[in-house]
Amino acid sequence: MDFSILAQTAGASPGAAGQTIVPVDLIWKHIITLDLIEALTFISFGSVCLLYGWRVFKILVVICFGLIGLILGMTVTGQIVGLNNQLAGGLIGMGVLAVLSVPMMKWGVSLLGAAAGAIMAAAIWYACNLPEQFIWTGALTGLVAGGMISFIIFKVSIMLFTSLGGSILVSAGSMALLYLYERTAPQIQEFVFEKKWFLPIAIIVPTIIGVILQNKFCKDSKDWEI
Repeated sequence: MDFSILAQTAGASPGAAGQTIVPVDLIWKHIITLDLIEALTFISFGSVCLLYGWRVFKILVVICFGLIGLILGMTVTGQIVGLNNQLAGGLIGMGVLAVLSVPMMKWGVSLLGAAAGAIMAAAIWYACNLPEQFIWTGALTGLVAGGMISFIIFKVSIMLFTSLGGSILVSAGSMALLYLYERTAPQIQEFVFEKKWFLPIAIIVPTIIGVILQNKFCKDSKDWEI
């Protein structure tokens, strides 16, 4: 790839270079809607995924694909003329993908590992303040790298996607808790919107810690099998 062309393209269109692609407003809107109980639930469930995801990864795979099926089912139903019951379509999609994920568990884990690699690479791209309109480049690189690692070292893909999922839940719950208190609410909101490195760091650092700890726990557990 000729990176000089990429640089020239970014420099030739300063308006495009400042284009906002990452939906920070939408992410923050969902975070601040969490109440105290929901935030604590996010942190608790996220901590389990972060530290012991390797123990419950099969359940997490089924849940992830069930949610994907729910979204796809509602989207497809909404696009088909004459079908107005999006909930029914979402439930059908959720059931289909959740059931299919059981016999195709290793493929499901590999796909989630590749997706986790894409998210982390895109987060690094965003944290480095690179042009957002090319963030798909970083995501694609992470997708390929995560997919290769997932197919070569299966255990790593389990630790990667469970740690990332747990990290997102813990970070979202923690930020929601900080926003609930008047003293910390302005500071956390300023960090989210003014410091581009904040959200990626809040996700990547716990993910790395989770992978390291899960690897240690996995080695110490002799009875664990995939």
